[in-house]
Amino acid sequence: MKNFLHRLPLDSKYVSSPLRFTYPFCYEPHDLCVSAAESIKDDIRERFPSLTKSGKMFGVLVVRTHDGLFFLKAFSGILEGRYHHEGFVPPVLDLQDENGYFRKEESEISALNEKIRLIGEDDVTEIGRLREERKRKSQNLQNWVFEHFEMMNSRGEKKNLLEIFRDRKAPLTEDQYRNKEKCVVGVPPGGAGECCAPKLLQFAYANGYTPVCMAEFWMGASPKDVIRVEGDYYPSCNSKCKPILEHMLEGLYVDENPLIERSRKAAEKIKVLYSDNDVAVIDKPSGLLSVPGKEDGVPSVLSVARTLFPSADGPIIVHRLDMDTSGVMVLAMNMSAYQSLQRQFVTHVTRKVYHALLERDVALLDKPVKGTITLPLCPNPFDRPRQMVSYEHGKRATTKYEVLRDTAKGVLVEYVPETGRTHQLRVHSAHADGMGSPIVGDILYGHHSDRLYLHAAELSFVHPATGEHMCFRSEEDW
Repeated sequence: MKNFLHRLPLDSKYVSSPLRFTYPFCYEPHDLCVSAAESIKDDIRERFPSLTKSGKMFGVLVVRTHDGLFFLKAFSGILEGRYHHEGFVPPVLDLQDENGYFRKEESEISALNEKIRLIGEDDVTEIGRLREERKRKSQNLQNWVFEHFEMMNSRGEKKNLLEIFRDRKAPLTEDQYRNKEKCVVGVPPGGAGECCAPKLLQFAYANGYTPVCMAEFWMGASPKDVIRVEGDYYPSCNSKCKPILEHMLEGLYVDENPLIERSRKAAEKIKVLYSDNDVAVIDKPSGLLSVPGKEDGVPSVLSVARTLFPSADGPIIVHRLDMDTSGVMVLAMNMSAYQSLQRQFVTHVTRKVYHALLERDVALLDKPVKGTITLPLCPNPFDRPRQMVSYEHGKRATTKYEVLRDTAKGVLVEYVPETGRTHQLRVHSAHADGMGSPIVGDILYGHHSDRLYLHAAELSFVHPATGEHMCFRSEEDW
């Protein structure tokens, strides 16, 4: 096992270990992890030239052993056609073992495919029988895989993927999207258990090492549909990894989700710009959800508004801003006002103007000063809440933009969205076919900062009761 333990660089010698293990779904990588990751990036580039065409997620896990602190390293899935590469931890379940059950069954399924191909379409009865046999074998093999992916936690408890995903909805694959299939409860997604974090924790537990901190980072070319920057650190995905890691982290002293405390502080900063019996307009701070999320006890615009504007009929959320986006929001105080405002948003009577700071300076953007971005967006089924560009499955998303000026923190851009897709401005900023530069502080599509520099600067609408045209503005506090 010594081949899998790597010494931390000398610059880590005087770095203190964290008191708690990394909360993997939202984190700042600890200095120990950064030091470990930076020490292997050049080697990864040299060893795996294919990454320049198709990138890959890598991870490091700092562990405590009887001999002190070391780190483990891993890659997600298969790298250059293999599960095994020297120095990287092995897979939880080796599906490439030539003498293993999986390869034996896989070869039998391949033989059935060849039989079907040779028979052609003449013998309908035999074709039907072979296809049913193939379907049965494929389903049995998939269940065998799920049952034999047994994931450990720090207490030594094991659960297989079927047990872990028993009450979960599996994300849809692209083929399922295409065929308009529905999510299935209890079926793990393909590739579950093969990402960096589960592989690293599994190896640590199996060998009696104590996990200290962990980080994942991207190496190589970015895919066309999602946004990845080489060398940047990323949280574990929610769809494949979250259910698995929730089990695997049991028994560890794990950091609290940092967004919870941030939300509590942000809730105290809400400003009321206007209110009457029909509408209320507020200035939402960055770091506050618009509506309650899955975490209990996390405040939101709605929960705060219920305290500020107690009413039997309201308040009602009409539209949303992302948690990290600040700026103007309108709320309805009754159902009649809600329905009127909803129609205005749907028919584009409302006008929304956003200001954003982009990372790259104007000279490097290589874009016209004014223009329109149209990129179709849809959810990334295996990495929610991230969105992806998909010309096949995405919905049209259009944004008008104007580059205003360079500032000390970034390029100030004004956006006027013509559609209201999730993360529209964030993806249109970061994607190569959009502005080609992430918004400063965008942890999903760019880099961490003190906040997301995206602000809803202006909102105009027609008052649902009086018919008066109303316009509210908020200055960004950058």
